[in-house]
Amino acid sequence: MIKMRWVALLAALTLVVAACGGDDDTTDTPETTAAPDTTQGTQAPATTEAVTPTQSMDYTFHMVTHSDDGVFWSVVKRGAQDAADALGVEMVWSPSSNDPEKQVQDVQAAVASGSDGIGVSLANPEALGPEVEAAIAAGIPVITLNSGSNQFKELGAITHVGQTEVVAGNGAGERFNALGAGKVLCAQQEQGNIGLEERCQGLEETFNGEVVTQFVGLDSEPEAQINTIAAALQADADIDGVLGVGPNVAVRAVEAGNQAGRDLFIGGFDISGDLISAIDAGNVHFTVDQQQYLQGYLTVVFLFLNATNLNTVGGGLPVLTGPGFVTTDNVGEVAALVEAGTR
Repeated sequence: MIKMRWVALLAALTLVVAACGGDDDTTDTPETTAAPDTTQGTQAPATTEAVTPTQSMDYTFHMVTHSDDGVFWSVVKRGAQDAADALGVEMVWSPSSNDPEKQVQDVQAAVASGSDGIGVSLANPEALGPEVEAAIAAGIPVITLNSGSNQFKELGAITHVGQTEVVAGNGAGERFNALGAGKVLCAQQEQGNIGLEERCQGLEETFNGEVVTQFVGLDSEPEAQINTIAAALQADADIDGVLGVGPNVAVRAVEAGNQAGRDLFIGGFDISGDLISAIDAGNVHFTVDQQQYLQGYLTVVFLFLNATNLNTVGGGLPVLTGPGFVTTDNVGEVAALVEAGTR
């Protein structure tokens, strides 16, 4: 059993390397070499034994997130499920569509079920914080992902997997400076999400011009988003840039600019097929990429390592998956991975 666990882990970590740097889908079958037989004074011929890394090991990990079923979170889920399949464990995906009350209930249910480890996003740390602490007090290891880079340590989580949102916003501000923008609308698609607020905060810290932060409507209401952004542009002729702090709102800023008759500098966060197409067409200048596939994949791998070998990672610091940037310079390479569902 121990041998099989470590071979499975090796297979899982191999997939992490593949996700980061290539799309070669051919792999060698893992093999182990038998120890030499020295009882007769001569060495026996070496033999090999094929091991299936997906054999069940009776571990169940819960991923309790503020996710919906949209373009971003579907890739996080894909990463978590790929890791679970490689390790031969069960992964329970619990989305809440930005409902902190449901997320609290899902954490409580995971604790009650005797979860072997919980991955949780802290979009609303005030609501989720006490439940994270209660889970840890019950002896269940917790790793935060996506949202919670500034809260995980004080709550007692092993580490955080994601990007530092303020730093990511800093990078966006520098991009707008290079583009020559003077006033940027930081367009948010959720209210009360601390991660989105930190993205706009980071933008303000490095952008040389003025930043206006505004909630422009939910992703599930595309026409409302477009109309709200267009209205903001029409009300302020000085706005010449829009930072959508999610992939959908960035794409919708393109149509809003067309409606308002404005030529804009547009940046986004995260990745979708539509956003990649908009960058390729030159309608969006950049997007900040936090490599969300890794956020799902690594969280499950790290929980597995803790459950099987008491390993901890990060050393009290977050494990960063970003920020990176997708621009017209590298969009072609990333597009194929987006289509495959791993970016």
